[in-house]
Formats: sequence, structure tokens, C-alpha cells
Amino acid sequence: MPGTTANPGGGGPPPSIAPDGLPRIPARPAARGTLVVWGGEFGRTVYSQGTLTADNYGRDHHPRCFTIWMAGGGVKPGVIGETDDYSYNITQDPVHINDLHATILHLMGIDHTKLTYRFQGRYYRLTDVAGTLLQAAIA
Repeated sequence: MPGTTANPGGGGPPPSIAPDGLPRIPARPAARGTLVVWGGEFGRTVYSQGTLTADNYGRDHHPRCFTIWMAGGGVKPGVIGETDDYSYNITQDPVHINDLHATILHLMGIDHTKLTYRFQGRYYRLTDVAGTLLQAAIA
């Protein structure tokens, strides 16, 4: 329903939203295991190509560098990966999407190597034939 906030763990009031826009998950036993994952469909550069005008001031889309954050549910606080000053190239600790998927599934208690489905005679996985847990992200 538009304008409502989901209530992880059920019961009681929904989590509050802080001034920074991030949800505050209540410190109840049922909420401690809640995994929050936020990401976009593409990265953004710190610049815009072309002339900046009153109507054209957005930043460019970028397919190489993404920002995704996770909280709760067994995630260790910290930052993994880094880009150059222009947010154009990865300069440290790149993360492959298969590794991110394997880690999220692990945090949800699912072994990514066993989550398969059969299609046209072949078994497929979300992480395909790859996927390594990001130990730096697991508390």
C-alpha cells in the first residue's frame, strides 16, 4: 500500500525513518534478524556530460560502479570496495554480483549452491557456477 512502511518482525508500530532517510529497525529479538538491502539499477558518476543548465543538472548513469548497502541480519558494519575520485573505475576490492547474491542468500540461511531450478534439462543457480561469500561483510 503506498505511503506505508513494512513492519519487520510483525506486531507493534513500524520502524521509524531517520532524518537521513534510513529505516531504524527496532531492537526487538524478531527484528534483529531482519536483513535490509538497498541498491539501484545502475551507478552514478560525480559529473554530468554536456552543459549544465537549469533543466539538465543530473549525474550520468554508470554501469561499472554501484552503491549497495546492507544492514542488520548478520551484516558487519564497514565498506567494501572503492572507486576513483570520479566514481568511474573500481580501484579497490571489486564485488561480483554472483558474490553479492551468494552472501545475501547465506545471510538468509540459504546455501546458494543448493538453490537450483531445472530448465530445459539443465539445473540453474542464481549465482550460476560462481559465487563466493564476502567474508568481510559477514559479522
